[in-house]
Amino acid sequence: VLASSADLDRGDPTETALLRAAFRCGLAPDDVREGAPLLLDVPFAAERRYSFAVVDERGPTMHLKGAPERVLELATTMATDGSTVPLDRDAVLAAAAEMAGRGLRVLAMASAPLADALATTAEGEPDPERAPEPSELILTGLIGMQDPPRAGVISAIARCRDAGIRVLMITGDHPVTARAIAAAIGITAPASGAEDEQAPVVTGVEVESMDDATLLEAVQHTDVFARVAPEHKLRIVLALQSSGEVVAVTGDGVNDAPALKAADIGVAMGRDGTDVAREASDMVLTDDDFVAIVDAVEEGRVVFDNVRKVTYFLLSTGFASIVAILIAIVAGLPLPYAPAALLWLNVVTNGLQDVALAFEPGEPDVLDRPPRSRREGILSRTLWERTALTGATLAAGSLWLYRWAIEEGFDPAAQRGVALTTFVVAMALHAFNARSEHRSIVALDPRSNPFLLGSVLGSLALHVVALHWAPTQALLRIAPFSMEGWLRMVVVALVVVAVSEVHKWARRR
Repeated sequence: VLASSADLDRGDPTETALLRAAFRCGLAPDDVREGAPLLLDVPFAAERRYSFAVVDERGPTMHLKGAPERVLELATTMATDGSTVPLDRDAVLAAAAEMAGRGLRVLAMASAPLADALATTAEGEPDPERAPEPSELILTGLIGMQDPPRAGVISAIARCRDAGIRVLMITGDHPVTARAIAAAIGITAPASGAEDEQAPVVTGVEVESMDDATLLEAVQHTDVFARVAPEHKLRIVLALQSSGEVVAVTGDGVNDAPALKAADIGVAMGRDGTDVAREASDMVLTDDDFVAIVDAVEEGRVVFDNVRKVTYFLLSTGFASIVAILIAIVAGLPLPYAPAALLWLNVVTNGLQDVALAFEPGEPDVLDRPPRSRREGILSRTLWERTALTGATLAAGSLWLYRWAIEEGFDPAAQRGVALTTFVVAMALHAFNARSEHRSIVALDPRSNPFLLGSVLGSLALHVVALHWAPTQALLRIAPFSMEGWLRMVVVALVVVAVSEVHKWARRR
């Protein structure tokens, strides 16, 4: 209680946990502190690995807490029932290791009366810049804290593994604690009884002794790093990046800021994190929940997939119209589409469908795919191939029906109406085919994207109105045609879908 400046219900989670433990033992923090006024408070620092307070307890008395191995370096005796005995370092370390093996975060407590008065400032206040150095402390005990994983963390880590995302633990905890927690949440395999079969853990001291090449090798096969300082965490991040990894780092403290800044994606805790951590990060978790990161990865993949689908749909349409116009020019045919008709096709009819494709729900296997290369563009090689195949098929089908309309003796407006409507009908079906890069159109429930279903029906209805309404007939330079033409258009649309389906099948194989 005296070594903490927190309250029962606010402050650092570790500090408040200690106060609550004291309260359950019958110690009211306010009453205890009232009898020993605080003179000096020195917060935890990664390089020291301890914090302490000096209180007036019939003279200045230091109360310190920190990592067991560090506190043992500063202690010479340990407390028993009513007396002190020489410090049994091996027994204390064995007790700390046993607690850590149960996944507990272990702190050591120590105290000592100060022989000299505290150094003061010019105003007569204790000077934290000239705080006394702890020495010859009395070890008063060990305390273990359990920080159970939040609901969903274990399954979230498993989802990360399925998605090809590697999760590493970089912590200041004892190596045994870190190994036990990592095994409990699925970062590493459960520890076996044999020491040489347990998951490897690299400590900050070992990181400090490694050169860059050795550390690069270590990060390839080590998932747990313990007792690390901020500079060690930064070196680990840089080593992962140098091996070609895209690295996201989570953190909440001032000491995490360098690693958060260096990461490809810095993720700060918004509820318990410090302002420094939030400012150094690219994104902030408002609920401090690891599960939200995995959900964000899934949502990001869905968004990227939908951008791909829209891009593929628009490019295949544009490619088809360009090919059809070029072939018509080379063949000496009249242009099958007026400029306004192309604008109508891209803005009014296809424009409704590509917006609707952006609302496509995520595919079931979106988190089962490996991460894509950072060098990969919006369209994959598969989609470029499919763009060329479907575009060429649609262009050929449109020109085939255009030539048929000419041979049937349709007037020029009806001929252009046939060519344009072939595009509209084929793209209405093709929009459903664009819903997935790999899955067949028959495996996709059209009701799962009601926006797309409505936009396809709406675009077809709009085009039928345009075919029969005098103002749009004049603008688009089109006219209605026979029912036989509609039937032929359905055949062309089905051929476009069939070509895409065959390509999907071949790529899946």
